[in-house]
Amino acid sequence: MESRNYTSVSEFFLLGLSEKAELQPLLFGLFLSMYLITFIGNLLIILVIITDSHLHTPMYFFLSNLSFADICFISTTVPKMLLNIQMQSKVITYEGCLSQMYFFMMFGVLDNFLLTVMAYDRFVALCHPLHYTTIMNPKFCGILLLVSWSLSVLDSLLHGLMVLRLSFCTELEIPHFFCELNQVVQLACSDTFLNDLIMYFATAILVVLPPTGIFFSYSKIVSSILRISSARGKYKAFSTCGSRLSVVSLFYGTSIGVYLSSAITQNSRDSAIASVMYTVVTPMLNPFIYSLRNMDIKQALKNLFS
Repeated sequence: MESRNYTSVSEFFLLGLSEKAELQPLLFGLFLSMYLITFIGNLLIILVIITDSHLHTPMYFFLSNLSFADICFISTTVPKMLLNIQMQSKVITYEGCLSQMYFFMMFGVLDNFLLTVMAYDRFVALCHPLHYTTIMNPKFCGILLLVSWSLSVLDSLLHGLMVLRLSFCTELEIPHFFCELNQVVQLACSDTFLNDLIMYFATAILVVLPPTGIFFSYSKIVSSILRISSARGKYKAFSTCGSRLSVVSLFYGTSIGVYLSSAITQNSRDSAIASVMYTVVTPMLNPFIYSLRNMDIKQALKNLFS
C-alpha cells in the first residue's frame, strides 16, 4: 500500500483570482466598491419595505428576504478576500474555511429557492389575480419562507458534515478566492466517492427543480401578458418580466457554466474568475433590477429620504 502524508489541518491557502502583485490594488478597489454597492443597495431595499406599509405584500416580503440573503451571500466571501489582499496573506483557518463554505452554500441555495418562490408569486398575481390574496396569504408565505430556509440549512449541513469526515494531505492550496466545496473536496487524500456522489446529486436537483419551476411560471406569465389588449400594459409587463428573467438567467447561467466547465476542463482559475458573476455581480445587480422599474419602491425611497 502507498503511504500517504496525512496531517492535522490547521489552515488552507486561498490563491485568489490572480497572484500578480501589481493587480492586487485594482482587485481590492474593485471588489470593495462592488461589496459596498451590494450592501447599501440591498439594505435600502430592506429598509423601505419595512418602513412603508404599502409594501407589506407577499412580493415585497420575499424581495426583502432575497436582499437579506444577498447581503449574507456576498459577506461570506468578499470581506475575507479583501482582508487577505490588505494583509498580503493567503491564509484561512480550517474552521474559517468550513464556516465560509457552509454559509456560502446555505445562502446560495436560499437565493435559489427565493427566486423560485418569487416567480411563483408573480405567476399567481398575473394568472390568477382574483384568487391572489387567498392563495398568497401570510400563513402560506411564511411556510414557503420556512421551507426555503430549512432546505438551505439541511443541504449545507449535509455537505459540511461530509467534509468533516475527510482527511487532507499537505497540499492545501485552493485556486479560488473563497473555500468552494468542490475545490476543498479535491484536496482530500481520503476517499471522496461519497462526497462526490452527494455533491453531484444535490447539484442536479438544484439545477433542475428550481429553474424548471421558475421558467414554467414565467412561461405562463408571458402567455398571460400576450392576452393583454393594451400595448402600454404589454410593454410594462414585459419590461418587468424581462428584467427579472435576466437576473435568473445570469445567476443560473453562470453558476451552471462554472460547475460544468470545472468538471470538464479542471481549470480551477478560470472557474474562479467566472464564479465572480454569480457570487458578486448578481447580488449587486438585484436591488437595481428589482427597483429601477418599480414605482412603489421609488416612491418609498423618496419617502424614506425625506
